[in-house]
Amino acid sequence: MMEQTPEFQVEITHPNPKYLITPVFDYIKTLEGTPAGLPYGSSSGSWATSGSSWTAQKGTPIGFEITYYSRYENKYYYINQDFDLKKIQEMTNRCYPWMDERLDEPVKEYLPKAEYDSDFEKYRYVYGPFDRIIFGFAPQGMVVVWCGYGPNRIELDRYQAIEVTDEKRLAICKNKYIATYRISQRRYEEAIEELKIPNASPELWDNYRKRFNWNYKVTSENAAFRFFEFEIDSYNGEIISNFSPYILNPKMQSRAIPSFVMICWETSAKERFLSRVFFNWEKTNALLKNAGENNTFQFHINKESSKIEVLLNNNPIEVDSVRIYPSHLRFRDSYTD
Repeated sequence: MMEQTPEFQVEITHPNPKYLITPVFDYIKTLEGTPAGLPYGSSSGSWATSGSSWTAQKGTPIGFEITYYSRYENKYYYINQDFDLKKIQEMTNRCYPWMDERLDEPVKEYLPKAEYDSDFEKYRYVYGPFDRIIFGFAPQGMVVVWCGYGPNRIELDRYQAIEVTDEKRLAICKNKYIATYRISQRRYEEAIEELKIPNASPELWDNYRKRFNWNYKVTSENAAFRFFEFEIDSYNGEIISNFSPYILNPKMQSRAIPSFVMICWETSAKERFLSRVFFNWEKTNALLKNAGENNTFQFHINKESSKIEVLLNNNPIEVDSVRIYPSHLRFRDSYTD
């Protein structure tokens, strides 16, 4: 049987709507040589998630060449970038878990694509293969790319676009932008004044990319405690879901600072819980900068599952909030109703 060309979605995002950018020329390079590109229109959504989908592109993405217009800066930027080939091939051949209820065996941190394909019906409702390449555009030509796997996403790298300054090239870009998006010259000039953000900086989103070596440990005073899922939603746009048994002894890894973590557990068939613990980036960054090389976030749940104490390396720390809810979720080793 002939091997099918892989497909992927493409998203273009910004930190928030005031930092909207619009592609003028775009081309995504693929390993197979098949043409691929960005969705029509401007960036949308929030950092690392556009909230929209487009026609699937064919091939394995290995780089991109993009010229785009940043209205709030009134600048055109250009970037021609190849991905690290070994890294992108590794990332596009992973499948990350998003649930474990339908699997009769322990869920892994991730599954190789070849193993996923070898038993598709077994794994299709548990692991998500690579299905998206996500572009994030921040001020001053900052470009970040993530790989998406269903609800999970992982940063590939950060790149730098250069400002287009050649007058002839600027004229070409401007004319193409106006023609493609049917904008009048008058509206073009008005938007420059209405939408400008003087001294826009990428510093905040560069800071969010800072990584520290850390893992986590979740414990409970309740002897009937069963721990099932730990999801990390990071300030840098990454989302990673981990399941038991991996979460019982997670790796010490280089990770960004979490915006929040989600913890799922049970203490009986009628006591199922989901908690979200929200972190302040500035305070957590300061703690980790002054901590050791390897760090552990500890989440200690009381017997009644009504409170969670958060510690870093056995020292209690302040977090923005801790929210605990009843849960309807079910897992492979859930209590039987």
